[in-house]
Amino acid sequence: MSVQLKNHTATASEVPGYISYEEFLELGDEFRHAEWVDGKVILMSAVTDDHSSLCGYISHVMHTFVEARELGEVRIDPFQMKTGPDLPGRAPDVMFIAKKNLRRIRKMYLDGPADVVVEVISPKTRSIDRGDKFYEYERGGVREYWLLDPERRQAEFYILGRDRIYRPAIVGDDGVFRSTVLKGLWLNVAWLWKSPRPTAARLLKEWGID
Repeated sequence: MSVQLKNHTATASEVPGYISYEEFLELGDEFRHAEWVDGKVILMSAVTDDHSSLCGYISHVMHTFVEARELGEVRIDPFQMKTGPDLPGRAPDVMFIAKKNLRRIRKMYLDGPADVVVEVISPKTRSIDRGDKFYEYERGGVREYWLLDPERRQAEFYILGRDRIYRPAIVGDDGVFRSTVLKGLWLNVAWLWKSPRPTAARLLKEWGID
C-alpha cells in the first residue's frame, strides 16, 4: 500500500519527510497513531497496560460527567488537535470540548484548543508531555491541562490564567482536585492509582448527579 503526496509516495514501511498538516491528515491508517510536528510525522510508541487502563478510565469518567451535564464532547487519542496555525498537530490522550466550542470539531481534527486536555505520561514521553506539549498547550490556549503519571503515581493539574500562563491547580489536603473548567467535577487523586477504581455509578453519586 502507498500514499501519494504532492512530492512523495509514502509506503507502510516508511515515514514521509516534510509534509503539510493537510497531507498528514490524508495519510493511511498505518500513520494514524502519530503526531505532526514542524512538518514531520512523529510515530507514537506503544503504551503499557497501566497507561491504557488509566486513559480508558479518565475518558470514561470525563464522558460520564460531561454527558450527564450536557456540557459538550469528549475525544480520545488518536483524534487530532491543532491549537494554532503555527503549532503542531497533537493527539491528546483525552480532551474535552465545551458546547460553545463544538464548531471547532472537523472531520479529522479539532481546529483550535480543547478546553481540557489530559496526557497520561509514559517513560518515553515524560519530557515531551512536561516540556514541548506543556508550552504548546499553554500558547495554544488549552484552559486546563492534566498530567497523570501512573508509573510514579503523580498527578499535576494546570490552569491557564488571564495572562495565558499555566499555574498549578491546588490539590487540597484531602487529596481532591476540583476542575475549574468542568464545574462540579472533582477527583480524589488516590482513586487514579487504585484497583479497582470507583465505578461510574459511584462517581455520579459522589458528584450529586442522579
